[in-house]
Amino acid sequence: MQPTEKTVAGPAGSSRSSSRKRWDTTDLSLVAVFAALIAALAIVPGIPVGPLGVPITLQTLGVMLAGVVLGPARGTAAVLLYLVAGLIGLPVFSGFSGGFGVLAGPSAGYLVAFPLAALVAGLLAVVIIRRATRFRAALLFLACLAASLLTIHPLGVAGLMVNAGLPLRDAILIDAAYLPGDVLKNILAALLAVSVHRAFPRLLSRRA
Repeated sequence: MQPTEKTVAGPAGSSRSSSRKRWDTTDLSLVAVFAALIAALAIVPGIPVGPLGVPITLQTLGVMLAGVVLGPARGTAAVLLYLVAGLIGLPVFSGFSGGFGVLAGPSAGYLVAFPLAALVAGLLAVVIIRRATRFRAALLFLACLAASLLTIHPLGVAGLMVNAGLPLRDAILIDAAYLPGDVLKNILAALLAVSVHRAFPRLLSRRA
């Protein structure tokens, strides 16, 4: 009888485990809410910087929040949903723009980097929330900053070089103007994320 019991329990346990990994309506709702949040932050008028006029916007705040609050999978999904909405023509990008034409503009590299930034920030946030009990705000800030420096800025520079025809040095100089604003937005994202995870301590652990 024992082998039969193990055989029955095994698939049942596997089924329960796989069912826990599926997204439920709460997960899908969070993805949609954060996609809408990024779109709402993009509507806030940006500050044009440099000769190309690529603005400083609050989009990256929403991207980082999606990553460090929802984790890598749902955070990336929220950013991808936002990008898809914009690319199909909805005016959810900065300046109420939308459509595939934005991929030919100087800010294309930054947009393409958004899902990767949410993924990196989310992966680091999972480790921090699971293992760190102190200095979470500082660690989450470093996670956001690392995601920004590893994805958004390099791809942003690449976009400036490809679509604006700038040499590497000029593209880096233009991109550097966005660093102080990114630092402030990353600090705010970390503080907000700490408050959210304090209120909902299982938000990451249930799906990460």
